Amino acid sequence: MFIAIVTDVSDNVATVLDNIKNGDIIILHGAIKGELKAIDDIPKGHKVALFDIPKGEHVIKYGEIIGIAIKEIKKGQHVHIHNLDSLRGKPL
Repeated sequence: MFIAIVTDVSDNVATVLDNIKNGDIIILHGAIKGELKAIDDIPKGHKVALFDIPKGEHVIKYGEIIGIAIKEIKKGQHVHIHNLDSLRGKPL
């Protein structure tokens, strides 16, 4: 069993607590419960998309906008610098 933590009901990503392989089923704990199937390998501590996120939409974690999707992100996909323009260190 692989676990991901969702910290706020408005989040569209969760943090995985294990190394995930494409096809693994991830159990969601926290503010949103359920499960989803990984469609990418995802390293421990990285983010997985809870829903489809269109290009240009906000990526939300901890109930806060953490970045913008720079390409379409599918449910179960790894969310990181290859598909996310992070707001970290940028003025709001």
